Amino acid sequence: MNYKEIGTRIRKYRKLKNISQEELAEKIDISTTHMSHIETGSTKLSLQVLVDIAQILEVSTDALIFDKTSKLKIQKIETILSDCNENEIAFITKIVETSKEFFEKS
Repeated sequence: MNYKEIGTRIRKYRKLKNISQEELAEKIDISTTHMSHIETGSTKLSLQVLVDIAQILEVSTDALIFDKTSKLKIQKIETILSDCNENEIAFITKIVETSKEFFEKS
């Protein structure tokens, strides 16, 4: 589980609700420091704290744990590939592999 990404999503939803870290921490009965550590991913959070945060922010725990935008991007790629023939898929695959190698070296 990537706690840094979870913390980033918590922060995003908290800001969308216009709630400060202090307010959120108070509502779920944890310290502001602990809330800050959760949002930066420098500490793990318990299941109960995760559920409490989700309830206060009015989002599902899945929305905090999983990156929905990644799923949407994958679905978009699948849609594009569903229209391709084998040669086009092979070509696109090579482009993606080469691009990934480039970014890993950067």
